Amino acid sequence: MTASTAFKVLTQQQWADFERERVFRGAPVDIADGYIHLSTDEQLESTISKHFAGQSPLMIAEVDLILLGDAIRWEEARGGDLFPHLYAELPIHAVVSLQKRD
Repeated sequence: MTASTAFKVLTQQQWADFERERVFRGAPVDIADGYIHLSTDEQLESTISKHFAGQSPLMIAEVDLILLGDAIRWEEARGGDLFPHLYAELPIHAVVSLQKRD
């Protein structure tokens, strides 16, 4: 894949914990699946609609995939699309931008 960044959707509480701890170990679904779910720019809106409907505010963290290196695996998910999955903790220094969505 060629994308150099992807997005992690977080609740406001998850972001607050991430900021405090400087590392994100995953939401409950991430922990259950064994990796941190990320979405490309093209996948972001459908991810929010499917998994975060009715939740606000949300924090959308843009993540540097190059920095995460071999911990990123592109795997088939929804509709056969390849999604970036992080098989490691997400360090705060990999977040290159943050958007709050109400």
